[in-house]
Amino acid sequence: MENPQLIFSWKAPLRPYKKRAALVLRFYLAVALLLSLIVFFFGDKILLIPIWAVLFLFYVLTITPPPEVENKITRFGIETTGITLRWESLSHFYFTERFGFYVLTMISHAPYFYHAYLVVPSEEIKKNLLLILSEHLVYQDQPQLSFTDKAINWFSQLIPDEEERIDVMKTSHPISSSKPQPASL
Repeated sequence: MENPQLIFSWKAPLRPYKKRAALVLRFYLAVALLLSLIVFFFGDKILLIPIWAVLFLFYVLTITPPPEVENKITRFGIETTGITLRWESLSHFYFTERFGFYVLTMISHAPYFYHAYLVVPSEEIKKNLLLILSEHLVYQDQPQLSFTDKAINWFSQLIPDEEERIDVMKTSHPISSSKPQPASL
């Protein structure tokens, strides 16, 4: 029997994910080694533990694809991963794009300003969500990003993108294999 309180549901990955090459892992390792050397020579050896813990976290998030979860919009709020976000506690929402996915960001009321991030896999689902959520929450076309969102955007610009490197190699001109001709006098 179908749930009469269910308005809309969709399945999507838990977080935006893009399979990375070894180049990014080498970048993470190089940054961790550089920071470790700096910390080691300044004498704060205890800081090596969090540096390598963050490296391990980046490695796991880069290598492991996220599980697929079901997100549901009901008459009472939004259910995702066993958590219900009630309409009364949510303030506004907006969409961003990351790794080819749309990300629905919902923000709660003050004083907590809790952010919930849901992955939207297609344009059609995004349009449906926009229509449904606009009935309950305020839609922000140009969102005010929090400090965390700004920091994530800044750090993601620092990470090398292996696709750009491949595209540059494809567009370069092929090397000529013919013998050079002697100059005429």
